[in-house]
Amino acid sequence: MTSSNSKLWTRDQVKLAFHLYCQLPFGKLHSRNPEIIELAGLIGRTPSALAYKLVNLASLDPSITGSGRVGMKNSSKLDQEVWDEFNANWEQLAVECEQQRQLLNTTKAMPNLVVADEIDADFSGETRAVIIQQRIKQQFFRKAVLSSYRGRCCMTGVSDNVLLVASHIVPWSQDKANRLNPRNGLCLSTLHDRAFDQGLLTLDSNYRVLLSESLLSTGNLFLQTAFWGLQDQPIELPERFLPSPEFVQWHREHRFQGVPT
Repeated sequence: MTSSNSKLWTRDQVKLAFHLYCQLPFGKLHSRNPEIIELAGLIGRTPSALAYKLVNLASLDPSITGSGRVGMKNSSKLDQEVWDEFNANWEQLAVECEQQRQLLNTTKAMPNLVVADEIDADFSGETRAVIIQQRIKQQFFRKAVLSSYRGRCCMTGVSDNVLLVASHIVPWSQDKANRLNPRNGLCLSTLHDRAFDQGLLTLDSNYRVLLSESLLSTGNLFLQTAFWGLQDQPIELPERFLPSPEFVQWHREHRFQGVPT
């Protein structure tokens, strides 16, 4: 990484910038953000230069431009290449960038992260590497999804972080390629995440909530209060990474328990 801000951005720098872009709310892409300041120091750029790069990356995001918000409209060919590369391989992005940050951070300990070359070749080392990489991936997906939904459940508006889940639309076990794709995620409360996972509710093609027969016919007052008001109501759409219609359709066809006839 170069320390000169006058030089062109390297691929590694843009990758780390994109990694951070995915995890920050759109409204926090500014040079005063501590996370931007920290990464800027690691890659040898000023916070202003990094913030400018993040806004340029936003100009490549269809969820941003489609809503009328625009970036600086000065993205480079390299920006587009990195965007395309990692939209095709989210798992590589999460692990590679976290390991790259550890290599750059020579003064601070990075808990829960390891560099592949430092892992012992024995079974325990391999197991440890798997566990750590799994944690990296899960943390990336959670932060990317929750920041896109402004830290609120898209169905209820619940905003207490400990009650929120980055819920997969197509389950982790069903689609390896999209396990970490933020477009395969919804920010839900723990209760509604469980109901979604079990097919008790889903979304239609217009992102409106559909309740299952069992929920619509329940006599339980708590469940009536928690769910009945959601029927046919649109979710709060994310700032970025709009849920993929294909993933939503998959959930509706393969998970949803149906409605009364």
